[in-house]
Amino acid sequence: MEVAQTRSGLVAVRDSKDRGGPVLAFAPEEWQAFTAALKDGEFDLR
Repeated sequence: MEVAQTRSGLVAVRDSKDRGGPVLAFAPEEWQAFTAALKDGEFDLR
């Protein structure tokens, strides 16, 4: 997975093994909420 900020400020995410594949783009506040949820364990399957 590759993550980069675009010139327009969006956070772009793509599969590093499929560089020509689709890109997901998130507003900075969406990305921040997602990463905070990851850190808080909201997606843990246990």
